[in-house]
Amino acid sequence: MALELVPIGTILAVLTTQVLKTAQAAKDVLIEKESFKVLAKHLFEIESVLKEPQLLKLDDSRAARQALETLEADVKKANNLVEKYKNRASFYLLVKCRHIVNEVQEVTRDIGKSLTGLSLANTEVLAGISDQMNRLQDEMLRAEFEASHSQLQIVDKLNQGLRDQKLDQGFANDMLEEIARAVGVPVEPSEISKELASFRREKEEAANRKERAEVFFLEQVIELLSHADAARDYEEIKKQYFTRLQVVEQFDDREEYITPLNSFLCRINRTVMTDPVSLCTGTTCERAAIKAWFDSGERTDPETGEILEDTTLRSNLRLRQTIEEWRELNYCLGIRASKAKLLASADSCVEEALNQMQDLMREKSINKDWISIGGLTDIVISILGTSHNKDEKRKILVTLKELVKGHVKNKEKLVNDGGWDHVIPCLGRDPSISKAAVELLYELLQERSGWNVSVCRKLSQGSTILLLVTLLKGQVRESAVYAEKILNKLVEIDEENISWAAKSGWYKPLIDRIVQGTDSSRISMVRALVKMELFDSHLKLLGEEGILFSLLQMLSSGNFESKELSLSALVKLSDCAANRELIAAAGGLPLVIKLMFSAHMRSMIIVKCSEILEKFSCNDDGIKFFIDENGGQLELEPIVSNLLALQQNAHPSQNVRRPALRALLGICKLDAGLVKTAVLTAKGVSLVLPLLDDTDSEIREIAINLLFLFSHHEPQGVVEYLLKPKRLEALVGFLENDDKSDVQMAAAGLLANLPKSEVAVTMKLVDLDGLNALIKIIRTGTMEAKENALSALFRFTDPANPKAQRIVVEQGAYPLFVNLLTTGSVTAKARAAALIGDLSRSSQELVVVSNARGCWVFSANTSSFMPSTWGCLRCENYVLSH
Repeated sequence: MALELVPIGTILAVLTTQVLKTAQAAKDVLIEKESFKVLAKHLFEIESVLKEPQLLKLDDSRAARQALETLEADVKKANNLVEKYKNRASFYLLVKCRHIVNEVQEVTRDIGKSLTGLSLANTEVLAGISDQMNRLQDEMLRAEFEASHSQLQIVDKLNQGLRDQKLDQGFANDMLEEIARAVGVPVEPSEISKELASFRREKEEAANRKERAEVFFLEQVIELLSHADAARDYEEIKKQYFTRLQVVEQFDDREEYITPLNSFLCRINRTVMTDPVSLCTGTTCERAAIKAWFDSGERTDPETGEILEDTTLRSNLRLRQTIEEWRELNYCLGIRASKAKLLASADSCVEEALNQMQDLMREKSINKDWISIGGLTDIVISILGTSHNKDEKRKILVTLKELVKGHVKNKEKLVNDGGWDHVIPCLGRDPSISKAAVELLYELLQERSGWNVSVCRKLSQGSTILLLVTLLKGQVRESAVYAEKILNKLVEIDEENISWAAKSGWYKPLIDRIVQGTDSSRISMVRALVKMELFDSHLKLLGEEGILFSLLQMLSSGNFESKELSLSALVKLSDCAANRELIAAAGGLPLVIKLMFSAHMRSMIIVKCSEILEKFSCNDDGIKFFIDENGGQLELEPIVSNLLALQQNAHPSQNVRRPALRALLGICKLDAGLVKTAVLTAKGVSLVLPLLDDTDSEIREIAINLLFLFSHHEPQGVVEYLLKPKRLEALVGFLENDDKSDVQMAAAGLLANLPKSEVAVTMKLVDLDGLNALIKIIRTGTMEAKENALSALFRFTDPANPKAQRIVVEQGAYPLFVNLLTTGSVTAKARAAALIGDLSRSSQELVVVSNARGCWVFSANTSSFMPSTWGCLRCENYVLSH
């Protein structure tokens, strides 16, 4: 009656204000934003309509007042709904999202109906805005709201978990993380603690409102989420353990189990109950068991047989709590017994304790905390480090894996308190131990959101990666799978681990980075490759996996750093014949040659290019890999000329000269025609001769090898050079170099190629003990050096120079010649026979007398020697006589 005294305009103004207030509040609801946003949008539109001038002309009729009153009531319901959920706990709002959406939909449709009533009461007045009103009414009456798909998935998963009574820690961790992420709460213990406290307040308020179903549902959700790591208050868990332990200590040390009370047993299946419910008769059963009883058609009390008029089930929370306390006391008894068995140290006791620990952890996840709090983790780790029992080690690793699975704190303890150091070495043990170790290691590296990168970084060390690579290549498939997963993560977080993996024999990540990686990654990996020591099989593998093509790309298009690194890698990879073939087929050699002889090229580039040329020329491949990308043979003459011209550059460093000279020597050995070109066209002798005076011994040694080749075509220039002071002494030094057979061979060959008419050279060699050096080569040198030394001795056995001949014989050369006739190569035999022939021409002066009855005389036949008719074929001692 009082409302009828209020002017209709005032009612309209108040309603407009209420609508606006509700609309603004609806915008600020944090959960189910989309639903409340739609409601707010409609309310703002209603507020706009109510402010239309036409409404000021509303008839002050009873129908108009009733329509406004109904609309006001519905807006108040909407406002109450907004206020109800505006400041509620985030977790609560998420788990109730489906119910909230239905409420918003219902109130929206109610407001739409009220708008229809207002339109009907004032048809003529609202005719001017009928289109707007009709659209708004239609939208609100047909409004359908639905929670987001992701939220509904979480709620459905949660409800299924509650139905299946999933109370394990892993499921709780996943559930809590999904809920927290959905409502924007960090998964941190402090934040989660606040959210769960708010959730508990919701349960208490529901209890005050006598909403029993709501209370039961919220209790279940809270219990499930409380098992998650982030939801657990560790200090509270410790307190709970020591409280139970005080009770347990009153029991005999041999006691390991407390028998359950009869009231703990389900009246149907006679097992200890987990979720006890009471019937109207007072009989208590396990919820699942009594439901199955009813589903089978039974309607009687399973204990008394009494017909049940009421089959309502009531949760027996007090009994449930008492059973839980009984279980926890038994857990503590089991932990105490396990600890005693571990400390007993006997293998059988340790195994029994480990089995008991595993059973406890499977029973309830809180035992993972209590086992560590009780000190068992430290004892087990200690045993792992000292035990020599294979089965015991394996079982410890399996138990530790169960202990840390889904448990952040236990993982931290194992990693940070020394356990880590005992687990890693187990990767290299017996296959069964290494399998358990790598599975435990994998678990330690996981966290709720995936890999624990900080712990992975602690694992990044060469010895561990070597062990993992060994497992990866081993015969146990399961171990290889885990090892590969860990290795892939380690190389992902730190490129240095790629190097460690490659050094351990696993090249795949390194190859992938070089073939497919970014420019910076490719450079980094090639630099690491250059530093590695690689075996032939590894070199071949790298080439087969496509790394050579990437290196040639770097060489052709990269900056100086890329070029130098790629060349260094190509030098290393060129040690393998299969790789040289691949480089050649890809047109790599012309690229290297072009780069080497480019103007103003850095010395290090020239060095590396020279080393590659050397690899291609100093092997058994011959010139078959000196080809372009089309397989056409490269012209070697310009290469030889350019290599020689390189020696004319203004003071090239020894680091440049050495590889360039080695490449030149290698190429010249491939084809005698190239030597002639080098000597006659490129003035090779005049360019190389000064190198005999170089301070670098290797350059001098390469030079003598080149001069040996060149001396076939221009010996005179060499003679003139050697007759200068100190030159011949240096040559004799090469002859005396027993450590370098190739140098001896070249020096002897050079002497052999010099004109024998140069008597001055011959006699000076005698004075410098050069003759003795040649004879020593015949005695101890390589067969190739012996051949050249024999050839060089012809200048000393010239019949026109009997004095030199006598010196040869006095130096003991003759029996060496004789010996070579049977032991030497074909060339050595021929030259030895020829030398004997030279000496035989002076047989009047040179006679060999034996201490046996007989003597040797030199035959005029240069291909053999003949004993006199009274000679002895097997004389052992030779005596010179005049």
